[in-house]
Amino acid sequence: MAKRNRKLDYEKMIKEGLGSGKGIDYKPWLKIQNFPSKGRVTRVKGIKTQRQHELFSDLERNYFYYLDFADNVVDIREQFPLLPINETIMIAQELGIEHSKDPTTKEPIVMTTYFLITCKEQNGDIVEKARTLKYKNYLLNKRVLEKFEIERLYFEKQEIDWGIVTEEEVDKTVSNFIADLYTYQYLSEIESFNEIDVESLEDMKLYFISQCITIFIKNTIHLVKGLGLA
Repeated sequence: MAKRNRKLDYEKMIKEGLGSGKGIDYKPWLKIQNFPSKGRVTRVKGIKTQRQHELFSDLERNYFYYLDFADNVVDIREQFPLLPINETIMIAQELGIEHSKDPTTKEPIVMTTYFLITCKEQNGDIVEKARTLKYKNYLLNKRVLEKFEIERLYFEKQEIDWGIVTEEEVDKTVSNFIADLYTYQYLSEIESFNEIDVESLEDMKLYFISQCITIFIKNTIHLVKGLGLA
C-alpha cells in the first residue's frame, strides 16, 4: 500500500506540472512551504525568468545571483526533479547503494538537482547544464557522495554536463553586489514609487545602479590590493 501511495503522490505532482515548464512557466519540484522548518530560505524574483525562485540556503541564493547576472545563461530551473524515478532507482541498484527515501515511509522519493541551467554557447548552441551545490565540508560525507554519484550518472545518461559547486566558487562580495542591484530593478513594485512616472523611475534606477557599480569597483580594488594580487 505504501508503494502505491508513493507512486500516486509523485504522479499527482507531475500532473500538477511540478518540475516542468521553462522560463516564467517553470514550477520547481520542491517549494519552501514543503520544508517549513528548513534553515535560511529565500524567495527571489529572477530578472531572466520574471518568476519567483525557491532557494533553500545562502549558497543557493548567492549562486543564483551569479546565474541570473551571467550573459550566457538563458534559463534557470531550481529544484529540478530526476524523472522518471525508476531511472535513479535502477542506477542506485547498479551501484549497490541506497536510494534516497522518505524518512517516515522509507519509500524511494524523487531526487532533485539544485539547478538545471540553459546556456547559450559562444557558437550559438543552446545547452543544458546541471549543477548541484554543497558546502565543501559535506563532501567528506560518504552518504552525500553516494547520492551525488546517482545524480552524476543520471545526467551522464541524459548527456547533460553535471558538476558540483561549493562556496569556494561563489564570492559573497560579488553576490551581495548583485543583490543590491536587484533592489533597484523592481522599484516600480515598491508602493512609495507608484506615483512616479516611468521615465523618472528609469532615470532613478540607472543612477542607483551606477552608484552601486562605483562602490563595488572601489571595494573590489581594495580587496584585491589587500590580498596582494594587484
